[in-house]
Amino acid sequence: METVQCRSVADVVDAIKRGGRVVPRGGGHCFVDRPADVVLDLSGLKSIDVRSDGVATIGAGALLGEVYRELHAAGRALPAGCGTTVGIAGLTLGGGIGLVGRKYGLTCDRLIGARVVLADGSVVECDDEREPDLFWALRGAGGGQFGVVTEFRFDTVAEPMLTRIAADWPADEPETVIAAWQAWAPDAPDDLTLNLTIDGPRAVLIGASLLTAEPTRALLAEFADLIGTPVPFELRAGVPLSTVKASFAEATREEPPRIRSEFFEQSLSDDVLHELVGTGRLAFTAMGGAYNRIAAAATAFAHRNQRFLLETANDRSWSLAHADGSGRVYPNFPNLSLADGPAAYHGENLARLRAVKQAYDPERFFAFPQAV
Repeated sequence: METVQCRSVADVVDAIKRGGRVVPRGGGHCFVDRPADVVLDLSGLKSIDVRSDGVATIGAGALLGEVYRELHAAGRALPAGCGTTVGIAGLTLGGGIGLVGRKYGLTCDRLIGARVVLADGSVVECDDEREPDLFWALRGAGGGQFGVVTEFRFDTVAEPMLTRIAADWPADEPETVIAAWQAWAPDAPDDLTLNLTIDGPRAVLIGASLLTAEPTRALLAEFADLIGTPVPFELRAGVPLSTVKASFAEATREEPPRIRSEFFEQSLSDDVLHELVGTGRLAFTAMGGAYNRIAAAATAFAHRNQRFLLETANDRSWSLAHADGSGRVYPNFPNLSLADGPAAYHGENLARLRAVKQAYDPERFFAFPQAV
């Protein structure tokens, strides 16, 4: 396998015209290995430019830490993940879930345009008016399927000041904590995101609120009342979004990898929850809010009616939880064990995605396991 360092669009075009099975790498990471003859390393394409109107043009090789720093300097922000070493390209193309997404939507929901190198080496600009079907597919289907995106244009938001939320305590009754969380967090006000991890004997909560400390504390008291015991919340108010992201990235950098994950349209049943607790690490991410106010067909990201995402640390945990799951899987957490990956990743959008694939890559130049 050959790796080609790409520092310009022309480098990408030249590499594609040489032939062979090509997989782009934006500079971050992927949770599965995708076989390829040539890996296009786009880490050299990391320019970040923010206009006075808030439109940010970002190269495909930029990492989130770099993006957050540059946007912060301009007083702007994007809803995106916490990991500072995550690539903006892969995150955006697969959706982009983060701590303020319940307020501002997915990262791909802020995308307003992109530059793409197609399988024949041609370069196109796409947005709602130019190549609209391709632009639709780029918003949530996952990276490397239709062409190599070299540049993204985002409609950023003014960087909000947040209240950082954290709690870590011995979970004597983890079933009660999970039951309370899944009943409350997906329906919390859009201004607040609270995610839960149960890891061995401990419960860990991380989150962020666009409210000041006191209204945030009042909302969290509702959640603690459902548990029935005090929760040792630590709140830090008046923190820029970029700083909150970096702080959680540092706190979770030794986090063990996920094995499998799935979205859930409903809470776990009592029987499944009882079986699930004690089988390994469980990480719950709250959906709802702005994520679900966009129609499933409006972008390629089909998972617009889900309550939460659950990441499990082993196959037994996933198998138990799957009994209550929706069968939907986040494209940014690919899983080669899925019986039908394309259906799990794309749901009702799969047929249209396959039509876009046929239109833009009929020879399947960009092909890998579980591609559309």
